[in-house]
Amino acid sequence: MASQKDGYAETVDYDESLDHHPTDAELDAAVESLEASGFDVVVVDDADAALDEVTARIPAGAGVMDGHSTTLEEIGFIDHLMEGDHDWDNRHAEVYGIDDDAERLRARREAQASDYFVGGVNAVAATGELVAADASGSRVGAYPFAASNLLLVAGTNKIVDDLDAALDRLEDVAYPLEDARAQEAYGQGSMIGKQLIYRQEAEEGRTTLVLVRESLGY
Repeated sequence: MASQKDGYAETVDYDESLDHHPTDAELDAAVESLEASGFDVVVVDDADAALDEVTARIPAGAGVMDGHSTTLEEIGFIDHLMEGDHDWDNRHAEVYGIDDDAERLRARREAQASDYFVGGVNAVAATGELVAADASGSRVGAYPFAASNLLLVAGTNKIVDDLDAALDRLEDVAYPLEDARAQEAYGQGSMIGKQLIYRQEAEEGRTTLVLVRESLGY
């Protein structure tokens, strides 16, 4: 179920001070810090450019899995993955085409180690850290090590001053909005069950962060 922030922003109480865009100078400084942390960083102007950037980085024949992300929905990546106009091995379709619950869970775990895992983050610290969370770990489980290549997309509205502010953004922006989305989509709320602070990428070229100069995601 596709959902966007504007579907909830008027009814959900969240900290809007942690959801705004940096100046150009602040963005440049954040990119420098992120690159010093080992992340490859690309800045693009809009959602269309973000989709082009992500898809161009995935070669034909690669196994591709995604973690749930409103940002990926907003840039059109989920539609692109599921509609099949590519030469990738769509691990998402394979996993969710399995009827047996236990077998599907096993396949979800295996898909964490896909050639390319595409996802989002909940906050980007200008000091060079990324913060992400989900209820079960089916998204963030791939980030630290399992996936061979990691492609992350985030609106520049998620950039905050430092790690403390990034953790605040997770609690006070991403969680209340995602909780509202989950209530509507699944009939039950979400939770911050598994939380990742991604401080450093030691493997050169493994993790790319695409920053989009638009307000995207939670």
